[in-house]
Amino acid sequence: MIEGKVNIKQLTDSIKKQYDNFVLANINDHCVRVAVFEGVYEWHSHPDSDESFLVLEGELQIDIEGLEEPIILQPQDFYTVTAGIVHRTRASCRTVNLCFEKDEAETVFITDNRP
Repeated sequence: MIEGKVNIKQLTDSIKKQYDNFVLANINDHCVRVAVFEGVYEWHSHPDSDESFLVLEGELQIDIEGLEEPIILQPQDFYTVTAGIVHRTRASCRTVNLCFEKDEAETVFITDNRP
């Protein structure tokens, strides 16, 4: 967790890795994570927590099991994936988003060969 005032743009501008995800703040039993990435994250679910996304930079696509088209988020767009829903995130270019979830949220990765 980062203490004190934080400028998220300055913080994320210094990240050069293709994937970085860390806790920005803990609020009661939840956390706010910063995710900076490009590429495809694995199919997974969080059986015990909703997961909300707020895009700050780039474009985030969220594939939801059972939906034919992805949810496409642009800067300032917000979306919540309900607990237990199998999903994955994708970004064809550098994307920065805030993610809100339970601090100790369980992540269950799906190991079958989904496209």
